[in-house]
Amino acid sequence: MILSKKELDDIATGIWEDYQREVGAEIPVPFIEPLAKQYLGLDIVYFKLSDDGFFYGLTAYEDTQLVLSVGGRTAIYPIKRNQIVLDSQFRGKRIYSEGYGKRQFTLAHEVAHQILYGMEPAHVKANFRKAYSAHIAPRPRELKTEEDWNEWQANVLGAALLMPRMAVAQFMAQRHKTSVMVCYGGFFNTIDRHILDAFCFQFTVSKSAACIRLKELGYLIDRPYREFYDPLEVFPDE
Repeated sequence: MILSKKELDDIATGIWEDYQREVGAEIPVPFIEPLAKQYLGLDIVYFKLSDDGFFYGLTAYEDTQLVLSVGGRTAIYPIKRNQIVLDSQFRGKRIYSEGYGKRQFTLAHEVAHQILYGMEPAHVKANFRKAYSAHIAPRPRELKTEEDWNEWQANVLGAALLMPRMAVAQFMAQRHKTSVMVCYGGFFNTIDRHILDAFCFQFTVSKSAACIRLKELGYLIDRPYREFYDPLEVFPDE
């Protein structure tokens, strides 16, 4: 099953709306952890998955065993269906601390895998070759294999769950941001930089994840650095 960005975004919006009806109150942002635990019934556990921290997490579609070589020893972890395993580097991470955004995106990525797997027809699930889906450090991918597409879809849906379209629109309205933000070769003017910092703080995401999502929703565009302009910059008198 291959879905477009719009279809994946619509799925995230539908889940957001259904969750809101279920809790009957304003949804907190971020809401990925209560979504995983309370809405989807997923269990979150922590194991040391690699020596170099390259292996971020995984989620299981059925009861199985995970065999890893860690610290020069072979470790066998029993993992259960509907369980998300995060690397121990994320255990005890405090909200807004360094690396917390990476933890949040890893969790959202694995939640997305569970949602997408649940949408597959029964005959596809029966022929599914892998008992779990693993998430490693991001790397450039060409969308050629089925696994490439699965990972791309989990990234897109995960981002839409972390930064729901309606919540992003509400955030921008509260900041009275009627014009698009501009990134000048990786730099922002003072106003946009403060808005981006506030966005990352509210949604507990990294700046790179925030920028990708804001571009997708039309709130951010790229311009070359030579066009850099900061309306608050003060020049000394000549």
